[in-house]
Amino acid sequence: MSHKPIRKAIFPVAGLGTRFLPATKAMPKEMLTVLDRPLIQHVVDEAREAGIEHFIFVTGRNKGVIEDHFDHQAELEATLKAREKFEQLALLEELLPAPGQTSFTRQQEPMGLGHAVWCARELVGNEPFALILPDVLIKSDGENCLRQMINVYDDKGGNIIAVEEVPQEETDQYGVVSIGKGTDKVWPVSGMVEKPKLGTAPSNLIITGRYILQPEIFKILTGQEKGAGGEVQITDAMHTLMDTQDFQAVKFDGTSYDCGSKRGFLTANVAYALADNSISDDLRAELLEMLK
Repeated sequence: MSHKPIRKAIFPVAGLGTRFLPATKAMPKEMLTVLDRPLIQHVVDEAREAGIEHFIFVTGRNKGVIEDHFDHQAELEATLKAREKFEQLALLEELLPAPGQTSFTRQQEPMGLGHAVWCARELVGNEPFALILPDVLIKSDGENCLRQMINVYDDKGGNIIAVEEVPQEETDQYGVVSIGKGTDKVWPVSGMVEKPKLGTAPSNLIITGRYILQPEIFKILTGQEKGAGGEVQITDAMHTLMDTQDFQAVKFDGTSYDCGSKRGFLTANVAYALADNSISDDLRAELLEMLK
């Protein structure tokens, strides 16, 4: 079955990052580093490896450094060349999107994830797209999370949501999906509920910061009323879209890290460092010494 390809991805990066103050007072939270690269670079790398061709950033005030990060830095590059640091120079070149592959649009007010997606409507146009939350890093040993989702999309079409299992006693902290009959990795979604009361969750499968959505979501968001927290919620719009389109939940292979929390951010740093052969042995020894 043939479906329109997923060529574009939206990255909502307008948030204030208040949980990391004072570190984020003058620096976007998306530029906090996990190991040797900022959060936003990690998720852009995931998108590019999955075949995304156009990277759309929904930004806010004081986020100009993100745009600068995905551009040439002439003085730095000239210095590296003069010092014959060719390996570092090649790395910077490799990570740089090609001309015309990045677009930036402003979300002037913090009105929620749904509103951030709506702000990108003219840049996406009438085609399906990926939505990737930079706060959530997903580390996979094989194909990355978005690639796994696109594989399912290529087979089934419609809308795709990445999910993972959590203990039932933690379901009240997340958006949870209810599912129909499927496989051990892919299920049709029959409903969604945001932070259900303990004991009322329809499953233990939570929504995990990766979506593939059809462009009809934009029309719904145009008239979407504010929901929880006085913000335009993407979950409310997906509820409406479910009346006319199929949604699939994909249980991805990999481990997620909520880098919007201090614990998740620090855990991600440890996990990515332990996977780096150049430092893993020394770091493991130091961690064990600290834990004695």
